[in-house]
Amino acid sequence: MKLHWSPSAPFVRKVMVCAHALGLADRIELVRSRVGPARLNDDLMADNPLNKIPTLITDTGERLYDSRVICEYLDALAGGGAIFPSESGARWRALTWQSLADGMVDAAILRRDEEFRGEGHRSPAHRLAYAAKMRAALDRMEADAPLLEHAGLTIGAIAVGVALSYLDFRPPGENWRERCPALAAWEADFARQPAMLAAPFADEGAGPKKFALYTME
Repeated sequence: MKLHWSPSAPFVRKVMVCAHALGLADRIELVRSRVGPARLNDDLMADNPLNKIPTLITDTGERLYDSRVICEYLDALAGGGAIFPSESGARWRALTWQSLADGMVDAAILRRDEEFRGEGHRSPAHRLAYAAKMRAALDRMEADAPLLEHAGLTIGAIAVGVALSYLDFRPPGENWRERCPALAAWEADFARQPAMLAAPFADEGAGPKKFALYTME
């Protein structure tokens, strides 16, 4: 398998944490693919017309995107039911947490992009809206912290753990640890999961070997 990859992309990290948790990481070749909102990558677009990572090319040549599809594919490849719970209540809870976490990451990325706009081009309304969505998502996660403590290594917990670490990696992160003490305690423990340690964030200059090392930043 081949994965269009970047060391700083949160949805790529989610896929790699899942791959490590499922024992599949060694079967994935990482293809460094640089992209951006206005930075088209012809090689990537040949596999994903949306010009987005992660994109997975399976051993049979199928092209899969986005992270939610890829993570579920990896779970099925490993036998199914490992990180995507089969029990109805646990499954819907995990999938909802994944949607919440992914949505918070989307808001964080959009907010960060807005900050990089030149003076006179930033939208105060959009900046406030993104920040409000991030805070509301964090408040929901804080309320769900007792449930996360008992969830185990599911796709929902992985998505939440990756999203929270992204707020540390790419500010502004809303000082979320002070805002959400129960969530912070859960994250500190979850971050020590072997799969999380095996797939940390790294700056853009890093290659696959550095990506496989753990550094607390």
